Amino acid sequence: MKHSESLSEVNQSVDTSKRTGWRRILSFIGPAYLVSVGYMDPGNWATDIAGGSKFGYQLIWILLMSNLIALLLQSLSARLGIVRGLDLAQASRNAYPKWINIPLFGLAQTAIIACDLAEIIGMAIGLQLLFGLPLIWGISVTIFDTVLLLFLLNKGMRKMEAFIVSMVFIVGLSFLVEMFIVEPSLKDIVKGFEPSMLSGDALYIAIGIIGATVMPHNLYLHSSLVQTRKFERDQKGIKEAIKFNFIDTAVALNLAFFVNAAILILAAAAFYKNGLHEVAEIQDAHKLLQNIFGNVAPALFAIALIAAGQSSTVTGTLAGQIVMEGHLKLRIQPWLRRLITRLLAIIPAFFTIMWFGESALGGLLILSQVVLSLQLGFAVIPLIHFTSDKKTMKGFAIKPWVKVLAWVSSLMIVGLNVKLVVEEITGWSSSGGWYLYVIIIPLAILIGLLLLYIFIYPFLSSRKEEHNNVPHGVALDIESVEKISYSRIGITVDFSKNDRNTIRHALLQGGKHANYYLIHVVETAAARYHGNSVLDYETQSDAENLEKYRTNLKELGYQATAHIGYGGTVNAIVEISKQNNLELLVMGAHGHQGLKDLILGTTVNSVRHKVTIPVLIVR
Repeated sequence: MKHSESLSEVNQSVDTSKRTGWRRILSFIGPAYLVSVGYMDPGNWATDIAGGSKFGYQLIWILLMSNLIALLLQSLSARLGIVRGLDLAQASRNAYPKWINIPLFGLAQTAIIACDLAEIIGMAIGLQLLFGLPLIWGISVTIFDTVLLLFLLNKGMRKMEAFIVSMVFIVGLSFLVEMFIVEPSLKDIVKGFEPSMLSGDALYIAIGIIGATVMPHNLYLHSSLVQTRKFERDQKGIKEAIKFNFIDTAVALNLAFFVNAAILILAAAAFYKNGLHEVAEIQDAHKLLQNIFGNVAPALFAIALIAAGQSSTVTGTLAGQIVMEGHLKLRIQPWLRRLITRLLAIIPAFFTIMWFGESALGGLLILSQVVLSLQLGFAVIPLIHFTSDKKTMKGFAIKPWVKVLAWVSSLMIVGLNVKLVVEEITGWSSSGGWYLYVIIIPLAILIGLLLLYIFIYPFLSSRKEEHNNVPHGVALDIESVEKISYSRIGITVDFSKNDRNTIRHALLQGGKHANYYLIHVVETAAARYHGNSVLDYETQSDAENLEKYRTNLKELGYQATAHIGYGGTVNAIVEISKQNNLELLVMGAHGHQGLKDLILGTTVNSVRHKVTIPVLIVR
């Protein structure tokens, strides 16, 4: 594992130091736009539509308040990443006991899957509304988002940000046009900004709006994305980076507020005004728009929904990478990590349609928001602790008044989300299922106790933080270096043009005093089934070629023996290495890229993980 930075593929990939004036400010713009898409995802749409259709413009002030809280928490997240060079998951691993990071990772990953589930459902609904594609096919299509994300990352951070900003622009433009179509009342909109007492359904929907707005994965994501900017890490440089990233956050989140407010205003003007107070499903909203305003408004609605789902999926999967690497020090192939995250979200959506029908997806969407709310405290509370710590924040700790605002906001968010969860469990209790008392309630109590521990531990613990930047330990002292002599060296060959270079590097390691073991594996179907008893044309040809290499080396004064393996390449190479007690294995890397690497480039990695001797890889 070569890199220890958060999102190492793109860390410090955008240089800001060579730009001046407006160009310098613009070079910092981008991370918050990737974060902002989480504030206008399909999960938000459901709560905004329900609020607007049932209570008109009354809940706009709730949107504004939740947006201000989000601005505060996202700016803290950016500050953590800029000052300490750690994302929220890495900081949690350093600050809390090792065992606590396992449930923290589990909860964070569950929240990301729940969020991804909302994006999948939203995008599938959008494809159905626009093209008439059945939901089951729409959900299946979303698996290809993993390929899109891999492509965007390979193109660089700026290209990915440009894609996300274009998606956000499509969403914003769609709703701007729809505002002119539905012609909302400006007087009523202004009145909606006045705080009012809430009770019953209005309170429930308000809790849903706040819960859907401030999402935990966005805090992990933002603390990592700000590290894609390269700047001078002195007092002035850090202060400037914090300021420019705050501007980025303020602009991006205000755009997200505009989109959410537009959805709510659209629902109020189109449905509440026409006496349609029970519109909660996204499909219903689309159908009613068509009945009232014709074809243009619903088409724009569907396009915006697809764009919101697509962009949110990209950022949600990036967050999955951050929490896995930060909490567990675990790195796996990028394509595999993204595929796993996507499949874990697709499977429940797929089986919900198969078993309960398409009508059950609305309930699954609400459930995903409840699961999301459970994890929020586990991100917000550590974040406030970390950014308040004067010792680790090096003079950039948050001011007392900011700390008070942050704790009040977190208390309100956690309290409202707990209330939402309690109400959901109470609702489920009417069915009286055994699983409620055996699984759900005990699990909720355990999660509550864990949250209490996360809050109290930093106040009680005097343990010094380990200066162990994830995922590596502290560098060791290098003492006297003695020459290592290898006497038994294995060389894998495949009779390609790469063999000359591989053999040359192996001979340089052992000279004429070592014994060389030329290894080739026959991979034909016959070799897999019959092993060393196979005598097909390829086996005979390969044996002759291997003998030519051995004879050639003997003529040059080197001692060499030929060894043919059969069937699976990796297992055969490992077996020959063990049988001959090899001390060093020299392998050629083929330099596969893209799809070829996915299909062909796995042998070297697999072998080096299965042998206990050094492996020299020659390109």
